[in-house]
Amino acid sequence: MVKQLIIGDAKHELTNTRRILECLPEEYMTWKPHEKSMTMGGLATHLVNLLNWQIAIFLYPEFDLSTVPIRREALERREDVLEEFDTNVVKLEKLLAECDEKTLGEEWTLRSGNHIILRQPRAIALRTFGLSHMVHHRAQLGVYYRLLDIPVPGLYGASADEEGK
Repeated sequence: MVKQLIIGDAKHELTNTRRILECLPEEYMTWKPHEKSMTMGGLATHLVNLLNWQIAIFLYPEFDLSTVPIRREALERREDVLEEFDTNVVKLEKLLAECDEKTLGEEWTLRSGNHIILRQPRAIALRTFGLSHMVHHRAQLGVYYRLLDIPVPGLYGASADEEGK
């Protein structure tokens, strides 16, 4: 039962994330709303990269942020973002299908060198560090769209753009 809930939750959030990535305007990939903000392409790339982290939850007992670059090079084309996203979704869905309840309950650790950031069962890490993290940045991308007057797709029902407001 827990596994079905996790798989359903993940599929729903991954589908919604793809919907917002499909709307990426290539002419604004280097745009950012504030000097402290990521560019639109950087934010989209981060969303794609979060899938690598979600995959790592199932492949390894821990993930050390100090071993990966702080920011990877931003993808510049919507097609590249969607291609990598789709490839990673297939990998994640395969790992979810193959895991069992025991695996979902095993402890997983996120660290940065010797500093432990979190230590949780894999299922909870997927929800918090993986999916909730993705939802957070997906919402940021929606704000970017709104600021640029780009229609925002509805993710949990129709958006104001879809309702014709």
